[in-house]
Amino acid sequence: MTADALQVSFWLMCAGFLAASAGVLAPTPRLARALTAIGSVGGAAAAAWLAGLVLVGPSSLSIELPTLLAAAGGVSFHLDRLGAIFLAVIGAVTIPVSIYGFGYAAAYDGRYSARWIALQTGVFLLSMCLVVCAAGVLTFVLAWELMAVSSWLLVITEHDRPETVRGGLWYLAMTHMGLAALLAAFFLLGQQGTTAWTFGALRGGARGLAPGTRNAVFLLALIGFGSKAGLIPVHVWLPKAHPAAPSHVSALMSAVMVKLGIYGLLRVGLDILGGGPTWWGVVLVAIGASTALTGVLYALVDDDLKRLLAYSTIENVGLIMLGTGAGFVFLSLGQPAAAAVAFSAALLHVVNHAAFKGALFLGAGSVLHATGVRDINRLGGLVKRAPWTAATFLVGSLSIAALPPFNGFASEWLLFQSFLPGVASSRASVAVLLTLGVGALALSGGLAAATFVKAFGISFLAMPRSPEAANAHEAGWAMRLGMAILALACPVLAVLTVPVLSAIGGALAGIGGLPAASTTFSMGIILETPQALARISPVAIMAVLVAASAGGWLGARVVSRGLRRVDDTWGCGRIGQTSRMEYTSTAFAEPLRRIFGELYRPTDDLTVTVQPGSPYHIRAITFRTHLHPWFERGVYDPLVRATHAAASRVRALQSGSINAYLAYIVLVLVVLLGMVIGF
Repeated sequence: MTADALQVSFWLMCAGFLAASAGVLAPTPRLARALTAIGSVGGAAAAAWLAGLVLVGPSSLSIELPTLLAAAGGVSFHLDRLGAIFLAVIGAVTIPVSIYGFGYAAAYDGRYSARWIALQTGVFLLSMCLVVCAAGVLTFVLAWELMAVSSWLLVITEHDRPETVRGGLWYLAMTHMGLAALLAAFFLLGQQGTTAWTFGALRGGARGLAPGTRNAVFLLALIGFGSKAGLIPVHVWLPKAHPAAPSHVSALMSAVMVKLGIYGLLRVGLDILGGGPTWWGVVLVAIGASTALTGVLYALVDDDLKRLLAYSTIENVGLIMLGTGAGFVFLSLGQPAAAAVAFSAALLHVVNHAAFKGALFLGAGSVLHATGVRDINRLGGLVKRAPWTAATFLVGSLSIAALPPFNGFASEWLLFQSFLPGVASSRASVAVLLTLGVGALALSGGLAAATFVKAFGISFLAMPRSPEAANAHEAGWAMRLGMAILALACPVLAVLTVPVLSAIGGALAGIGGLPAASTTFSMGIILETPQALARISPVAIMAVLVAASAGGWLGARVVSRGLRRVDDTWGCGRIGQTSRMEYTSTAFAEPLRRIFGELYRPTDDLTVTVQPGSPYHIRAITFRTHLHPWFERGVYDPLVRATHAAASRVRALQSGSINAYLAYIVLVLVVLLGMVIGF
């Protein structure tokens, strides 16, 4: 493929997303939404095509714009195979989400500016693509900050809601804290005297960095990129901002944007630094395990459907980080083949999570569109009123619970297998660490299954628990189409696990200390890990399960012909079922909440109301519980209070006197001059 074809695809991608932003000029909200959808689909298709050309072709994209911001070194773009994996995810998810958004955003017409949403959506999508195409620090930082600001503006779309504004402020604060860490990391990377500040130049200079500087760069990159990915302990913004955003924006942020934190960590830690000491991987495995378990534990007990999905995103980012950490561990131990398998497993889960989490957030958005509520305790019975939404959410739930034959099973199975070489390691510390990692994978997988049994069963099955659920309706054609595409992608990706892994193996080949040859898993329909540690056939599993399900259903129909009777579910002898006899979300999670009570430390309030004049006859029992995440309570709440106290004291400097402000300026100049002379 010629370089001209790659450049044409790049500029078509940019033109498509700029056309989406042109909706800001539309005279009507409907036209603004249509321009946004058409432009976004066109730009996303060009992005996916560009990624495919790079993945299958021998060359990569390179574009230099030296006259643009020439004083700062110019703007440059370079797309290699590692970046192409993430660009393909962005493009593939954006297409169905944009179709869905055309229908979903209609609810905002007359309430919020459709033109403003169009502008920010196009900028957000373009900036995400430019992040993975950036060839140097200047281009990367500009695209990264543009992505942060545009996504923040989309988060606060419903700015008349106090909780939305609070979520947006948390996101803005955390993303700029992460930006500060990234700027410090890039500054340290440039200490070898490079003037180009391209990733290629930084890669060459990184070899001469002192070990302490390399460690500092890694830790700063972990903080900066980890805050975007939602890693513990810089995750607190995610369950606040994702539920506040419009649902199609939540899908983009959760399925795509947080993965760019993973991309950045791989770009700096693996590509530029080329790996590091074993403790780098140990830290990543420990953070990944704690992130996965914390995320799934809070998802299990949350009653807000969108916040539950946001916590689930934290869990899945933790799983990705487990595989990434194992890759760094193996690389430091001189086991590049095992490292390649671990990194491949992590990237496979990046791809799979994008599909099923996108489907789940779109399904949750359709529930919100149909009922106006996100509280699972007020839902129920939606499977009959919104069957398309129920089917989408069911497929996403089965996938995220890692049940065969869906794609989540394939990537989590490979994550398990990637840890096995470390479990048998001769180094006791590595063996113990990765054994604990396997335990974290297993526990988070079981809790995730329980979480989505609750999320689907209580939201969609049984009887409606509120008038809103009883009067629910199915989504429009655009929303149904967007959901269906992502739901269909889950079994398709399961079948295509081997070719997807081949593309990932080619993207990782030769990066850092990984083998120059692409990691080969198998040929045909059998997925076999290197050294034949394990084998599995996603295609065969799907065929067996489909045949068994169809045979069981057909057999039951034949055997029970003339013997079936349809009646109400047995209700302990009571005649006439009511929604008060059903499980609630809170009740379903209560046993596990008690088991992990030391982690949750909930605030419970039990109120018993008795009949007047008769203390032994109870009229009602009311139970209220509130969970305040322990990390916010123990770390961030004191920090916020200290920041407010310091700001109150600094406010005294705002005297309103121009003479005082001039004195401050002079004082700062004197201090800076003294620092320069001192150095």
